[in-house]
Amino acid sequence: MKRKIVYCIPSLYNSRGMEKVITIKANYLASLGNYEITIIVTDGREKKPFFELHPDISVINLDINYDDLYHSSLFKRSIGYFQKQKKYKAQLSATLNEIKPDITISMLRRDIDFISKINDGSVKLGEFHFCRPAYRNFKASFMPEFLQKGISKLWMKHLVNSLKQLRKFIVLTEEDKNNWYELDNVAVIGNPLPFIPVASSTCTLKEFIAVGALFSEKRFDSLINCWAKVVKRHPEWTLRVYGEGMLRGSLQTLISEHGIENNCFLERPTNDILSKYTESSCCVLTSESEGFAMVITEAMSCGIPVVSYTCPCGPKDIINDGVDGFLVENGNENHLFEKICTMIENEEMRKEMGKNAKHNVQRFSMENIGHQWEELFEEVLSEHKNQRSHK
Repeated sequence: MKRKIVYCIPSLYNSRGMEKVITIKANYLASLGNYEITIIVTDGREKKPFFELHPDISVINLDINYDDLYHSSLFKRSIGYFQKQKKYKAQLSATLNEIKPDITISMLRRDIDFISKINDGSVKLGEFHFCRPAYRNFKASFMPEFLQKGISKLWMKHLVNSLKQLRKFIVLTEEDKNNWYELDNVAVIGNPLPFIPVASSTCTLKEFIAVGALFSEKRFDSLINCWAKVVKRHPEWTLRVYGEGMLRGSLQTLISEHGIENNCFLERPTNDILSKYTESSCCVLTSESEGFAMVITEAMSCGIPVVSYTCPCGPKDIINDGVDGFLVENGNENHLFEKICTMIENEEMRKEMGKNAKHNVQRFSMENIGHQWEELFEEVLSEHKNQRSHK
């Protein structure tokens, strides 16, 4: 008899990491034939999933449309949010009671406040794709800083209370697990590789790659500033940044101000990122924070080393410093510049690091990660069964 697994996520039409990971895992589980997978979304009814789904996966759109609130005033947004939350709770409860899943997995978005209270008989899990230091930090420029910090603290306390109600709370790194000191139900399962490419980079082409949404959290401005110095020493090298976001215009202006339009390019997102990695010799990550930094494992699987800031959380769990990449003091552009130049100026070392990267990253293969998830599913279902039998 197939296990019924339900994932709750806002939407599937974005090209971001969480949507990619859920698609990869859901596709894998559906392909095994032992699971019946349903993905429940609240937004994007008219939009197709960015990543292709296995034909046996069911997608249910509850048509809540939180996205409609983004351009409203703060007052209308607040009132509208609570109205939509009420509608979401009612519709999700009805849907889960109809499906009767064995396990329901929240992505810790708008359903986390009430999902454990839905009495549909399923085991409730929470899956976290961020890191605690960068999560639920309330920001409002019109408020005093002490008030913003107070709201953030209360917001996080409310989340922790909700997480305590889950059977298991799954984070992506050991580093982040240590941040959730209030909880005793935390498990660690990393993100799976989206692909195991046959081809590998030769690490000889004079090109670096960076991948991510063009938002402030990715600190591509820091990368561009650093790359401007790299170009002065190595004018034959180029950097290509693949992503989309609200900072495209300002980042392009920064590139022009540095006069490196022929050495630094903002590329659009692509479904063929694999070939872009293999056309590069090194990847660089400058994020302010990550949940896991899947960009790193993707790049390593294509046989290229990674130079990364030691942001929370992910890089320190993935990169073996000096073996398959370099870890750089978080936010230190001078250190970043030095390590990028070291990578450029030592081709044999770069090639060896690329080989090590491809080998070491296999621990994140979908088969290995999938096995960890299957073990977790059986563990929580067994606990759930025993608990019910003793009532």
